[in-house]
Amino acid sequence: MSRQSEIEGVILEELMDLSLADVCRACTTHAESIIELVDEGIITPLGDAPQRWVFTGVHLRRARVVLRLQSDLGVNRAGAALAVQLLEEIDTLRTRLRALEGM
Repeated sequence: MSRQSEIEGVILEELMDLSLADVCRACTTHAESIIELVDEGIITPLGDAPQRWVFTGVHLRRARVVLRLQSDLGVNRAGAALAVQLLEEIDTLRTRLRALEGM
């Protein structure tokens, strides 16, 4: 008997404007968790108060990775923030390498 897995996801453009509620829904978490990420400087939305914050797809991706590292691997927030920073740096270096290889 074969078992099929379903994949559910939402494709967002990196520059799309998202509210705090949008990010909470996409991350399946409470506002307090996202506010903590902002307080720690892990994500930095535009706006001067939570109800006026504007997030991008980049913020959403960072939040999802950090929250997943915390829940799945038990990584503390500082460690998760460092891991996200390093993963983003690896992506940047890979992009640069591919560009150099294409020359």
